[in-house]
Amino acid sequence: MSPRLERIASDDRLPERVDVAVIGGGIVGSAAAYFLAKRGLSIALVEKGVIGGEQSSRNWGWCRQQNRDARELPLAMRGLELWDRLGGEIGRDLGFRRTGLLYASNDAAQIAQWERWRETAKQFGVETKMLSGAETSALTSSSGRQWLGGVHSLSDGKAEPALTAPALAHGARLNGATILQGCAARGLDISNGAVSGVITEKGLTRAGAVLCSGGAWASAFCRRHGVPFPQASVRSTILRTKPAPNLTEALYTPDCALTRRLDGSYTLAISGKATLEVTPQGLRYARQFLPMFVKRLKAVELGIGRSFVSGPEALGSWGMDEVSPFERIRVLDPEPNARAVALTLARARALFPALQSVEVAESWGAYIDSTPDAVPVISPVAALPGFFLAAGFSGHGFGIGPAAGHLAADLISGAEPIVDPRPFRHARLVDGSKPGEIGEF
Repeated sequence: MSPRLERIASDDRLPERVDVAVIGGGIVGSAAAYFLAKRGLSIALVEKGVIGGEQSSRNWGWCRQQNRDARELPLAMRGLELWDRLGGEIGRDLGFRRTGLLYASNDAAQIAQWERWRETAKQFGVETKMLSGAETSALTSSSGRQWLGGVHSLSDGKAEPALTAPALAHGARLNGATILQGCAARGLDISNGAVSGVITEKGLTRAGAVLCSGGAWASAFCRRHGVPFPQASVRSTILRTKPAPNLTEALYTPDCALTRRLDGSYTLAISGKATLEVTPQGLRYARQFLPMFVKRLKAVELGIGRSFVSGPEALGSWGMDEVSPFERIRVLDPEPNARAVALTLARARALFPALQSVEVAESWGAYIDSTPDAVPVISPVAALPGFFLAAGFSGHGFGIGPAAGHLAADLISGAEPIVDPRPFRHARLVDGSKPGEIGEF
Protein backbone atom coordinates (compact mmCIF):
# COMPACT_ATOMS: atom_id res chain seq x y z
CA MET A 1 0.00 0.00 0.00
CA SER A 2 1.35 3.42 -0.89
CA PRO A 3 1.97 5.86 1.98
CA ARG A 4 -0.31 8.74 2.85
CA LEU A 5 0.31 11.64 0.54
CA GLU A 6 -0.85 15.24 0.40
CA ARG A 7 -2.70 15.70 -2.88
CA ILE A 8 -2.85 18.81 -5.03
CA ALA A 9 -5.08 19.62 -7.97
CA SER A 10 -3.94 19.43 -11.58
CA ASP A 11 -4.29 22.14 -14.15
CA ASP A 12 -6.63 21.43 -17.04
CA ARG A 13 -4.57 22.10 -20.13
CA LEU A 14 -1.06 21.48 -21.35
CA PRO A 15 0.53 24.76 -22.49
CA GLU A 16 1.46 24.98 -26.15
CA ARG A 17 4.83 26.49 -25.28
CA VAL A 18 6.89 27.04 -22.14
CA ASP A 19 10.44 28.04 -21.36
CA VAL A 20 11.14 24.76 -19.52
CA ALA A 21 9.30 21.46 -19.27
CA VAL A 22 10.04 19.38 -16.17
CA ILE A 23 9.35 15.64 -16.35
CA GLY A 24 8.69 14.01 -12.98
CA GLY A 25 6.97 15.50 -9.96
CA GLY A 26 9.09 14.13 -7.15
CA ILE A 27 10.92 16.39 -4.75
CA VAL A 28 13.72 17.25 -7.20
CA GLY A 29 11.46 17.99 -10.16
CA SER A 30 9.03 19.96 -8.01
CA ALA A 31 11.89 21.95 -6.46
CA ALA A 32 13.37 22.67 -9.89
CA ALA A 33 9.96 23.84 -11.15
CA TYR A 34 9.61 26.07 -8.09
CA PHE A 35 13.01 27.75 -8.44
CA LEU A 36 12.64 28.18 -12.21
CA ALA A 37 9.17 29.67 -11.86
CA LYS A 38 10.41 32.07 -9.16
CA ARG A 39 12.85 33.41 -11.76
CA GLY A 40 9.98 34.33 -14.04
CA LEU A 41 10.30 31.44 -16.48
CA SER A 42 7.19 29.70 -17.80
CA ILE A 43 7.15 26.09 -16.58
CA ALA A 44 5.16 22.93 -17.27
CA LEU A 45 5.65 20.20 -14.65
CA VAL A 46 4.32 16.91 -16.05
CA GLU A 47 3.90 13.84 -13.88
CA LYS A 48 2.65 10.47 -15.12
CA GLY A 49 0.97 9.69 -11.81
CA VAL A 50 0.63 12.00 -8.81
CA ILE A 51 3.04 14.57 -7.42
CA GLY A 52 5.34 12.90 -4.89
CA GLY A 53 3.78 9.48 -5.45
CA GLU A 54 6.94 7.42 -5.74
CA GLN A 55 10.22 7.52 -3.81
CA SER A 56 9.81 11.13 -2.67
CA SER A 57 7.07 10.07 -0.25
CA ARG A 58 8.48 6.63 0.59
CA ASN A 59 11.72 7.49 2.39
CA TRP A 60 12.79 8.12 6.00
CA GLY A 61 12.49 11.90 5.74
CA TRP A 62 16.04 12.53 6.97
CA CYS A 63 17.77 15.77 5.94
CA ARG A 64 21.37 15.08 6.81
CA GLN A 65 24.95 16.11 6.29
CA GLN A 66 26.33 13.29 8.46
CA ASN A 67 28.25 10.58 6.55
CA ARG A 68 27.74 12.25 3.18
CA ASP A 69 30.24 11.69 0.40
CA ALA A 70 32.53 14.74 0.20
CA ARG A 71 31.28 15.39 -3.34
CA GLU A 72 27.69 15.55 -2.13
CA LEU A 73 28.25 17.37 1.17
CA PRO A 74 28.11 20.94 -0.22
CA LEU A 75 24.72 20.11 -1.74
CA ALA A 76 23.52 18.71 1.60
CA MET A 77 24.69 21.86 3.40
CA ARG A 78 22.94 24.21 1.01
CA GLY A 79 19.92 21.93 1.14
CA LEU A 80 19.53 22.45 4.87
CA GLU A 81 19.61 26.22 4.36
CA LEU A 82 16.78 25.86 1.87
CA TRP A 83 14.81 23.54 4.16
CA ASP A 84 14.97 26.26 6.82
CA ARG A 85 13.16 28.79 4.66
CA LEU A 86 11.06 26.93 2.08
CA GLY A 87 8.00 26.38 4.26
CA GLY A 88 7.80 30.07 5.03
CA GLU A 89 8.26 31.05 1.39
CA ILE A 90 5.53 28.71 0.18
CA GLY A 91 3.22 29.13 3.15
CA ARG A 92 3.04 25.41 3.96
CA ASP A 93 4.60 23.39 6.74
CA LEU A 94 6.96 20.80 5.25
CA GLY A 95 7.47 19.25 8.67
CA PHE A 96 11.13 20.26 8.65
CA ARG A 97 12.68 20.41 12.11
CA ARG A 98 16.38 20.62 13.01
CA THR A 99 16.05 17.91 15.63
CA GLY A 100 19.54 16.51 15.16
CA LEU A 101 20.07 12.91 14.07
CA LEU A 102 21.38 10.29 16.48
CA TYR A 103 23.46 7.26 15.49
CA ALA A 104 24.20 4.38 17.90
CA SER A 105 26.17 1.20 17.34
CA ASN A 106 28.01 -1.68 19.01
CA ASP A 107 30.08 -2.25 15.87
CA ALA A 108 33.60 -0.94 16.45
CA ALA A 109 34.35 -0.81 12.71
CA GLN A 110 31.25 1.30 12.07
CA ILE A 111 32.12 3.69 14.88
CA ALA A 112 35.66 3.99 13.51
CA GLN A 113 34.20 4.86 10.10
CA TRP A 114 32.10 7.62 11.69
CA GLU A 115 35.21 8.90 13.43
CA ARG A 116 37.12 9.03 10.13
CA TRP A 117 34.27 10.98 8.53
CA ARG A 118 34.87 13.76 11.06
CA GLU A 119 37.87 14.81 8.96
CA THR A 120 35.50 15.42 6.05
CA ALA A 121 33.15 17.28 8.38
CA LYS A 122 35.96 19.53 9.58
CA GLN A 123 36.88 20.47 5.99
CA PHE A 124 33.36 21.79 5.44
CA GLY A 125 32.67 23.14 8.93
CA VAL A 126 29.90 20.62 9.63
CA GLU A 127 28.95 20.21 13.28
CA THR A 128 29.05 16.59 14.41
CA LYS A 129 29.86 15.05 17.80
CA MET A 130 31.27 11.63 18.52
CA LEU A 131 29.65 10.03 21.55
CA SER A 132 31.03 7.63 24.10
CA GLY A 133 29.12 4.50 24.95
CA ALA A 134 27.81 6.11 28.13
CA GLU A 135 26.71 9.27 26.29
CA THR A 136 24.98 7.26 23.57
CA SER A 137 23.21 5.08 26.10
CA ALA A 138 22.07 8.16 28.05
CA LEU A 139 20.57 9.73 24.91
CA THR A 140 18.67 6.51 24.19
CA SER A 141 17.79 5.74 27.81
CA SER A 142 14.22 4.75 26.97
CA SER A 143 15.60 1.72 25.15
CA GLY A 144 17.64 0.41 28.08
CA ARG A 145 20.29 -0.65 25.55
CA GLN A 146 23.99 -0.15 26.25
CA TRP A 147 26.02 1.07 23.28
CA LEU A 148 29.69 1.08 22.40
CA GLY A 149 29.45 4.54 20.87
CA GLY A 150 27.60 6.84 18.52
CA VAL A 151 27.35 10.13 16.69
CA HIS A 152 25.07 13.11 17.19
CA SER A 153 24.76 15.22 14.03
CA LEU A 154 23.54 18.31 15.82
CA SER A 155 22.41 20.54 12.95
CA ASP A 156 20.71 17.88 10.82
CA GLY A 157 17.00 17.30 10.81
CA LYS A 158 13.95 15.64 9.31
CA ALA A 159 10.88 16.59 7.27
CA GLU A 160 7.61 15.01 6.16
CA PRO A 161 7.94 13.06 2.88
CA ALA A 162 4.16 13.03 2.35
CA LEU A 163 4.00 16.83 2.39
CA THR A 164 7.13 18.09 0.68
CA ALA A 165 6.87 17.43 -3.07
CA PRO A 166 3.21 18.53 -3.21
CA ALA A 167 4.09 21.72 -1.29
CA LEU A 168 6.94 22.53 -3.67
CA ALA A 169 4.71 21.92 -6.69
CA HIS A 170 2.10 24.16 -5.08
CA GLY A 171 4.81 26.81 -4.67
CA ALA A 172 5.72 26.47 -8.33
CA ARG A 173 2.06 27.01 -9.27
CA LEU A 174 1.89 30.12 -7.08
CA ASN A 175 4.72 31.47 -9.24
CA GLY A 176 2.93 30.68 -12.50
CA ALA A 177 3.90 27.08 -13.27
CA THR A 178 1.42 24.66 -14.83
CA ILE A 179 1.12 21.32 -12.97
CA LEU A 180 -0.23 18.31 -14.87
CA GLN A 181 -0.71 14.96 -13.13
CA GLY A 182 -1.76 11.83 -14.98
CA CYS A 183 0.23 13.20 -17.91
CA ALA A 184 3.08 10.92 -18.95
CA ALA A 185 5.94 12.24 -21.04
CA ARG A 186 6.49 9.78 -23.88
CA GLY A 187 9.62 11.39 -25.28
CA LEU A 188 11.40 14.49 -26.47
CA ASP A 189 10.61 16.61 -29.48
CA ILE A 190 13.91 17.21 -31.28
CA SER A 191 14.62 19.75 -34.00
CA ASN A 192 17.98 20.15 -35.74
CA GLY A 193 19.69 17.94 -33.17
CA ALA A 194 18.46 19.90 -30.15
CA VAL A 195 15.52 19.52 -27.79
CA SER A 196 12.54 21.63 -28.80
CA GLY A 197 9.85 20.25 -26.50
CA VAL A 198 8.32 17.22 -24.84
CA ILE A 199 5.70 14.88 -26.26
CA THR A 200 3.16 13.79 -23.66
CA GLU A 201 0.09 11.61 -23.79
CA LYS A 202 -1.91 14.86 -23.86
CA GLY A 203 0.05 16.36 -26.71
CA LEU A 204 3.16 18.37 -27.44
CA THR A 205 4.41 21.30 -25.45
CA ARG A 206 7.30 23.17 -27.01
CA ALA A 207 10.10 24.15 -24.68
CA GLY A 208 13.54 25.66 -24.86
CA ALA A 209 14.78 23.14 -22.31
CA VAL A 210 13.56 19.87 -20.80
CA LEU A 211 14.58 18.47 -17.41
CA CYS A 212 14.11 14.76 -16.78
CA SER A 213 13.78 14.15 -13.04
CA GLY A 214 12.00 10.84 -13.42
CA GLY A 215 13.53 8.87 -10.56
CA ALA A 216 13.77 5.17 -11.30
CA TRP A 217 12.26 5.78 -14.75
CA ALA A 218 14.94 8.18 -15.94
CA SER A 219 17.21 5.66 -17.65
CA ALA A 220 14.30 4.19 -19.64
CA PHE A 221 13.30 7.67 -20.80
CA CYS A 222 16.88 8.46 -21.80
CA ARG A 223 17.26 5.12 -23.60
CA ARG A 224 14.33 6.04 -25.87
CA HIS A 225 16.61 8.73 -27.32
CA GLY A 226 19.87 6.78 -27.35
CA VAL A 227 21.23 8.51 -24.24
CA PRO A 228 22.99 6.03 -21.93
CA PHE A 229 22.36 6.53 -18.22
CA PRO A 230 23.69 3.77 -15.93
CA GLN A 231 21.02 3.36 -13.30
CA ALA A 232 19.97 0.47 -11.07
CA SER A 233 17.30 0.21 -8.40
CA VAL A 234 16.83 -1.86 -5.27
CA ARG A 235 13.45 -2.59 -3.70
CA SER A 236 13.06 -1.72 -0.03
CA THR A 237 10.28 -1.98 2.53
CA ILE A 238 9.25 0.66 5.09
CA LEU A 239 6.43 0.82 7.60
CA ARG A 240 4.68 3.46 9.67
CA THR A 241 3.24 2.77 13.09
CA LYS A 242 0.19 4.22 14.72
CA PRO A 243 0.91 7.08 17.18
CA ALA A 244 3.21 5.92 19.97
CA PRO A 245 5.11 7.30 23.00
CA ASN A 246 7.75 9.93 22.27
CA LEU A 247 10.98 7.93 22.58
CA THR A 248 13.25 9.59 20.01
CA GLU A 249 13.09 12.04 17.12
CA ALA A 250 15.41 10.32 14.66
CA LEU A 251 17.64 7.38 15.54
CA TYR A 252 19.79 5.04 13.47
CA THR A 253 20.99 1.72 14.82
CA PRO A 254 22.25 -1.29 12.83
CA ASP A 255 19.09 -3.15 13.87
CA CYS A 256 16.49 -0.52 12.98
CA ALA A 257 16.03 3.17 12.27
CA LEU A 258 13.17 5.21 13.72
CA THR A 259 11.84 8.61 12.66
CA ARG A 260 9.07 10.32 14.61
CA ARG A 261 6.43 11.98 12.43
CA LEU A 262 4.39 15.08 13.19
CA ASP A 263 1.35 13.01 14.16
CA GLY A 264 3.29 10.99 16.75
CA SER A 265 3.71 7.90 14.59
CA TYR A 266 7.07 6.41 13.62
CA THR A 267 8.59 5.52 10.29
CA LEU A 268 10.57 2.31 10.77
CA ALA A 269 13.10 0.73 8.43
CA ILE A 270 16.24 -1.40 8.38
CA SER A 271 19.11 0.42 6.73
CA GLY A 272 20.59 -1.39 3.74
CA LYS A 273 18.05 -4.21 3.72
CA ALA A 274 16.79 -4.40 0.16
CA THR A 275 16.28 -6.67 -2.82
CA LEU A 276 18.19 -6.30 -6.08
CA GLU A 277 15.95 -7.67 -8.80
CA VAL A 278 17.58 -8.97 -11.96
CA THR A 279 16.35 -6.91 -14.91
CA PRO A 280 17.37 -6.28 -18.53
CA GLN A 281 18.58 -2.79 -17.62
CA GLY A 282 20.48 -4.17 -14.66
CA LEU A 283 22.22 -6.71 -16.88
CA ARG A 284 23.07 -3.98 -19.37
CA TYR A 285 24.91 -1.93 -16.74
CA ALA A 286 26.04 -4.80 -14.49
CA ARG A 287 29.73 -4.29 -15.17
CA GLN A 288 29.63 -0.67 -14.00
CA PHE A 289 27.65 -1.53 -10.89
CA LEU A 290 29.69 -4.58 -9.90
CA PRO A 291 32.00 -2.74 -7.42
CA MET A 292 29.00 -1.26 -5.59
CA PHE A 293 27.11 -4.54 -5.45
CA VAL A 294 30.16 -6.42 -4.14
CA LYS A 295 30.54 -3.83 -1.40
CA ARG A 296 26.86 -4.10 -0.40
CA LEU A 297 26.28 -7.79 -1.10
CA LYS A 298 25.79 -8.67 2.57
CA ALA A 299 22.86 -6.29 2.90
CA VAL A 300 21.18 -6.84 -0.48
CA GLU A 301 19.31 -9.96 -1.58
CA LEU A 302 19.13 -11.02 -5.22
CA GLY A 303 15.81 -11.90 -6.80
CA ILE A 304 13.77 -12.08 -9.98
CA GLY A 305 10.30 -10.59 -10.06
CA ARG A 306 7.80 -8.81 -12.24
CA SER A 307 10.28 -5.97 -12.73
CA PHE A 308 12.07 -8.15 -15.31
CA VAL A 309 9.13 -7.82 -17.71
CA SER A 310 7.41 -4.62 -16.61
CA GLY A 311 8.46 -1.39 -14.99
CA PRO A 312 11.34 1.05 -15.41
CA GLU A 313 14.08 -1.54 -16.00
CA ALA A 314 12.28 -3.87 -18.40
CA LEU A 315 12.86 -4.10 -22.14
CA GLY A 316 10.56 -2.22 -24.43
CA SER A 317 10.20 0.42 -27.10
CA TRP A 318 7.30 2.62 -28.05
CA GLY A 319 6.29 5.22 -30.54
CA MET A 320 5.39 8.75 -29.60
CA ASP A 321 1.78 8.05 -30.57
CA GLU A 322 1.62 4.82 -28.55
CA VAL A 323 0.90 4.06 -24.92
CA SER A 324 4.25 4.08 -23.14
CA PRO A 325 5.49 2.12 -20.09
CA PHE A 326 5.06 5.32 -18.09
CA GLU A 327 1.30 5.16 -18.67
CA ARG A 328 1.03 1.45 -17.89
CA ILE A 329 2.41 2.01 -14.38
CA ARG A 330 1.18 5.38 -13.19
CA VAL A 331 2.67 4.99 -9.71
CA LEU A 332 5.49 2.56 -8.99
CA ASP A 333 3.98 0.91 -5.92
CA PRO A 334 5.66 -2.45 -5.23
CA GLU A 335 4.24 -4.71 -2.55
CA PRO A 336 6.05 -4.48 0.77
CA ASN A 337 7.99 -7.55 1.81
CA ALA A 338 5.93 -9.15 4.59
CA ARG A 339 9.02 -10.75 6.16
CA ALA A 340 10.79 -7.39 6.19
CA VAL A 341 7.78 -5.73 7.84
CA ALA A 342 7.68 -8.39 10.58
CA LEU A 343 11.45 -8.22 11.14
CA THR A 344 11.49 -4.42 11.28
CA LEU A 345 8.64 -4.30 13.78
CA ALA A 346 10.24 -7.03 15.93
CA ARG A 347 13.55 -5.17 16.02
CA ALA A 348 11.89 -1.87 16.93
CA ARG A 349 9.97 -3.55 19.76
CA ALA A 350 13.16 -5.20 21.01
CA LEU A 351 14.96 -1.85 20.92
CA PHE A 352 12.21 0.07 22.75
CA PRO A 353 10.08 -1.91 25.23
CA ALA A 354 7.49 0.90 25.15
CA LEU A 355 6.71 -0.12 21.56
CA GLN A 356 5.67 -3.67 22.49
CA SER A 357 2.03 -2.99 21.73
CA VAL A 358 2.50 -0.52 18.88
CA GLU A 359 0.53 -1.37 15.74
CA VAL A 360 1.40 -0.98 12.07
CA ALA A 361 -0.65 1.73 10.38
CA GLU A 362 0.68 1.07 6.88
CA SER A 363 3.63 -0.45 5.04
CA TRP A 364 4.91 0.04 1.53
CA GLY A 365 7.59 -0.91 -0.96
CA ALA A 366 9.82 1.50 -2.82
CA TYR A 367 12.46 1.47 -5.53
CA ILE A 368 15.67 3.35 -4.69
CA ASP A 369 17.56 4.25 -7.86
CA SER A 370 21.35 4.53 -7.84
CA THR A 371 24.32 5.39 -10.02
CA PRO A 372 27.53 3.29 -10.02
CA ASP A 373 29.28 5.76 -7.68
CA ALA A 374 26.19 6.52 -5.55
CA VAL A 375 26.37 10.20 -6.50
CA PRO A 376 23.48 11.70 -8.50
CA VAL A 377 23.51 13.17 -11.97
CA ILE A 378 22.43 16.82 -12.10
CA SER A 379 23.66 17.90 -15.47
CA PRO A 380 23.10 18.89 -19.06
CA VAL A 381 23.34 15.98 -21.50
CA ALA A 382 26.00 16.88 -24.03
CA ALA A 383 24.59 14.68 -26.79
CA LEU A 384 21.24 16.50 -26.75
CA PRO A 385 21.45 20.27 -26.33
CA GLY A 386 18.59 21.53 -24.21
CA PHE A 387 18.16 18.22 -22.35
CA PHE A 388 18.99 18.09 -18.65
CA LEU A 389 18.99 15.18 -16.22
CA ALA A 390 18.53 15.05 -12.44
CA ALA A 391 18.33 11.45 -11.25
CA GLY A 392 20.24 8.61 -9.62
CA PHE A 393 20.02 10.01 -6.09
CA SER A 394 20.99 6.67 -4.52
CA GLY A 395 18.76 6.98 -1.46
CA HIS A 396 19.86 10.57 -0.71
CA GLY A 397 17.37 12.47 -2.85
CA PHE A 398 14.91 13.64 -0.21
CA GLY A 399 17.36 15.44 2.04
CA ILE A 400 19.27 17.12 -0.79
CA GLY A 401 16.18 17.46 -2.98
CA PRO A 402 15.67 21.22 -2.60
CA ALA A 403 19.32 21.96 -3.34
CA ALA A 404 19.37 19.46 -6.22
CA GLY A 405 16.34 21.16 -7.75
CA HIS A 406 17.99 24.54 -7.22
CA LEU A 407 21.18 23.34 -8.96
CA ALA A 408 19.18 21.96 -11.89
CA ALA A 409 17.36 25.30 -12.16
CA ASP A 410 20.71 27.12 -12.08
CA LEU A 411 22.15 25.03 -14.90
CA ILE A 412 19.04 25.40 -17.04
CA SER A 413 18.70 29.16 -16.52
CA GLY A 414 22.40 29.96 -16.71
CA ALA A 415 22.54 31.31 -13.16
CA GLU A 416 25.51 30.96 -10.82
CA PRO A 417 25.34 27.33 -9.57
CA ILE A 418 24.43 26.89 -5.91
CA VAL A 419 27.37 24.45 -5.64
CA ASP A 420 30.14 23.24 -7.95
CA PRO A 421 28.26 21.09 -10.51
CA ARG A 422 31.25 19.09 -11.75
CA PRO A 423 30.84 16.08 -9.40
CA PHE A 424 27.32 15.57 -10.77
CA ARG A 425 28.08 15.67 -14.47
CA HIS A 426 26.40 13.02 -16.64
CA ALA A 427 29.52 12.50 -18.73
CA ARG A 428 31.45 10.88 -15.85
CA LEU A 429 29.24 7.79 -16.16
CA VAL A 430 29.63 7.38 -19.91
CA ASP A 431 33.17 8.58 -20.68
CA GLY A 432 35.07 5.65 -19.20
CA SER A 433 35.74 7.24 -15.81
CA LYS A 434 36.00 4.84 -12.90
CA PRO A 435 33.27 5.07 -10.26
CA GLY A 436 34.18 7.79 -7.81
CA GLU A 437 36.55 9.54 -10.17
CA ILE A 438 35.71 13.18 -10.86
CA GLY A 439 36.51 14.54 -14.32
CA GLU A 440 35.75 17.75 -16.15
CA PHE A 441 32.16 19.00 -16.40
